[in-house]
Amino acid sequence: MITKMFTVGALYTNCYVVGCNETKEAIIIDPGFDTGLVAKRILREAVQLELQIKYIVNTHGHSDHISGNGMVKKLMAAPILIHEYDAPMLTKATENLTMLLGFRTVSLPPADRMLHNGDTIEVGEVMLRVLHTPGHTRGSISILGDNVVFTGDTLFAGSIGRTDLPGSSPKEIMSSLKKLIALSDHIKVYPGHGPVSTIGEEKKSNPFLQNLSVSSDAF
Repeated sequence: MITKMFTVGALYTNCYVVGCNETKEAIIIDPGFDTGLVAKRILREAVQLELQIKYIVNTHGHSDHISGNGMVKKLMAAPILIHEYDAPMLTKATENLTMLLGFRTVSLPPADRMLHNGDTIEVGEVMLRVLHTPGHTRGSISILGDNVVFTGDTLFAGSIGRTDLPGSSPKEIMSSLKKLIALSDHIKVYPGHGPVSTIGEEKKSNPFLQNLSVSSDAF
């Protein structure tokens, strides 16, 4: 599996291009760039790798993760996938924190496909599974592949996502974290901000995960 990480935008959002070595199909996760130059740089690299962007996948609906949706869709004709609960945030600046975060208000396209817990996203021979991990937002998801999980703003290296924003829930994020730590220790964690980690490292050193019991209702 091909995994390329780009840190983009004013809030240093991690944007990922994830693809299949054999078929060269790929997805772009959380295109949070706010300028066309950044979009073209990332897509130019995808072209150099001979990747065909099949989908745009948003881990949640905050503006620092979705602001490049329109650019990618226009340039690559790729449909937008997001959990059904966060889908309304794509087109509502009052809900996606555009104004609160100081972003320029832009017209973003709506979702083309609604995601649900347990759904799969096929990228060539790569199979990714959607895990509903609410708490940061009601429709936050993590994306699980072989030995990797893209956690959006649910789990970071050494921290977790904010729960003081509209639509967030401290109770729900703790339930989501209990499910994430049920994953194998060797799985790499690719978060929405900050450095890459592993499930095992976060279980040992992340202060927010200490004394958490593994959920019996894992994904």
